Amino acid sequence: MSTSAPLRRILRLAGLAGLPLALGACAYLPALPSLQSGESFLGVVTPYRMDIVQGNVVTQELAARVQPGMTRAQVRDILGSPMLTDPFHADRWDYIFTIRRQGTPPQRRDVVAFFKEDKLERLEAKDLPTERDFVAAISRPLKGQRTQPIALTDEQIKALPKPPAAAPEPTVPMGAVRSYPPLEP
Repeated sequence: MSTSAPLRRILRLAGLAGLPLALGACAYLPALPSLQSGESFLGVVTPYRMDIVQGNVVTQELAARVQPGMTRAQVRDILGSPMLTDPFHADRWDYIFTIRRQGTPPQRRDVVAFFKEDKLERLEAKDLPTERDFVAAISRPLKGQRTQPIALTDEQIKALPKPPAAAPEPTVPMGAVRSYPPLEP
């Protein structure tokens, strides 16, 4: 037992001497990025962030289809079920849409439908996007991917090379081509 006691003392001293070095190394590490930025940890590991989508997307096209005087069922058919129905405000439906996606800023849109005697009185919404604008706002390019324009301008169409003129197809004789000697002399 006497030989292991000095070994334990040496290990304790080594552990105590290594503790300040380990704590000092923590100060050397770069500051941790904020969790919202999506940056990588220590430049190597990027945490996975799940896309969170809640509510119904209401675009300008959908809102234009909803007209005053429609029944609740007709409004529900067009816009979907509301996110909030308040028992204290039975004549109000709230459509709230939120999306949080890594690489894009978070978005929130509120649309409120007011009813009077089970008929739509008015629809309140601020800054609704078109369907095309909504898709562009939530799209994120993949790393290394270049975005291509969907449609060409008139100048780009004129700059395209002309396709080669199609050569007429040669006529192919129908049936088998054979040469036989005459049958009768």
